[in-house]
Amino acid sequence: MQSRAQRIIEQANLGNHEAIYLTKPSNIFYVSGYTGEGAAVIGHDFCAIVTDFRYTEQVTRQAPGFEVLTIKTGQHHAALAHEYLSGHHITDLRYEADQVTVAAFEEMQTDMPGISLHKLNGEPEAVRRIKEPSEIALIREACDISCRALDVVLKDVREGMAETDLRIALEFEMLKLGADGLAFNTIIASGINGSLPHAIPGERKLRKGDMITMDFGAKKGGYCADMTRTIALGEPGEELRRIYGIVLDAQQRAQDAMHAGLVASDVDAIARDLIRDAGYGDCFGHGLGHSVGIDIHESPRLSPTCHDILTENTTMTVEPGIYVPGLGGVRIENTCVIGAQQSESLVYYTKDLLIL
Repeated sequence: MQSRAQRIIEQANLGNHEAIYLTKPSNIFYVSGYTGEGAAVIGHDFCAIVTDFRYTEQVTRQAPGFEVLTIKTGQHHAALAHEYLSGHHITDLRYEADQVTVAAFEEMQTDMPGISLHKLNGEPEAVRRIKEPSEIALIREACDISCRALDVVLKDVREGMAETDLRIALEFEMLKLGADGLAFNTIIASGINGSLPHAIPGERKLRKGDMITMDFGAKKGGYCADMTRTIALGEPGEELRRIYGIVLDAQQRAQDAMHAGLVASDVDAIARDLIRDAGYGDCFGHGLGHSVGIDIHESPRLSPTCHDILTENTTMTVEPGIYVPGLGGVRIENTCVIGAQQSESLVYYTKDLLIL
């Protein structure tokens, strides 16, 4: 884990009298393996976790290479960090401006006299973009759990079942199969609710002819899976069946074309242009995908406005959709790992239209 801290230090071009103060849980976990509350401080020749009594033993178990700094009752984390950093002659501190609230920043200013505070420029997230083999293995395992859970649950999908029942069944099965938790709140959108890309599962009962979109993912070892499948309960209508074919074609073409060296917006355009040419351009309003790892949404994004160059061993979702108010919708999504010449889907569940 300390090598990850070193890569972030190098990415930030950190000076000898500078340090980094991390409060974002995903960045703390990345550099240390620690999953509890607190903050991490890293510099050229030190690394420590600042926490309270509840988590001191947890730090020693999860982050053995890190010193443990335990706050006293009523003491702020920043105040104890200041004592530690002063002992290492630190004069400048980088912090996560996208994580620290105004109140927390004012607290840091008060608790850290003599230390100048500067914004990090996303260096931890930049290092996290390229996944190590161990990280890809965990995402693959999370995707495997997700696929197996869907296979089990679809056997019991029936007319009259509520969206919330399907959500509970999927989530329970993922945990039963070994997930540490859920990557995000499961989306179940049936019938006309399918036009809502981020529908919240409700009490609507499944009906014959419904298309049912299920967007879900397991979490394993701190890493997320993300997959979406849309299935039919009985024969769907002609337009929905046509929409399914368009989305499937868009997803497959973009996934097949994606590899290292491409511009993210160009991959998005492959699917977006196909959907537009089919007459549904106004019904696909979100980006084609996003990176996924410790956080369910990471950078870069596959979108018209992201011009980042895709890199090998970045994990990306490819998830086009068509959403028609009053009719329903379809989304198909795989989590993929980008290779030098092609991408590999870590989600292996069939994308063919399943009619239950």
